[in-house]
Order: sequence, then C-alpha cells, then structure tokens
Amino acid sequence: MTWGARILAAPVHLYRATFSPLVGFSCRYQPTCSAYALEALEMHGALRGGWLTFRRLLRCHPLGGHGWDPVPERRPR
Repeated sequence: MTWGARILAAPVHLYRATFSPLVGFSCRYQPTCSAYALEALEMHGALRGGWLTFRRLLRCHPLGGHGWDPVPERRPR
C-alpha cells in the first residue's frame, strides 16, 4: 500500500476500532463500506481508491442501493 493510501486508511481503521462497534452493522452493501475502502486503497492506491471510496459512501444511505458491490478490478495498462 502506498504512503498516501496508508494515510487515507488510518481514519477507516480508527472508525472500525471506535465508532463501528457502537453503531453496529448498518451498511447496506457487502462488503461493508469500511472493508470496501481498505480494499480499494490497497488495490488502486490513494487517488483512485479514495475516489472509489468517496463514491461508495455517497451511495450508502437508506434510499440508495444495497447488495453485493465489490471493488472494481484494476484496469489493464
């Protein structure tokens, strides 16, 4: 994972350790938004992984979708 991705992953780890146990399972998608964020940052790096995470968080609300929504595969160069 790049250093930028590690910086962006730090708040996700903090959320999982502190706030997530208090609110319980509430994500409408599988994998959960925090797992999606960590996987996107690992696979795509800070810029694209951060963008994918941002888009996912915008979709995760009561009127949004639900179900299986995996991180897209890396595009071939």
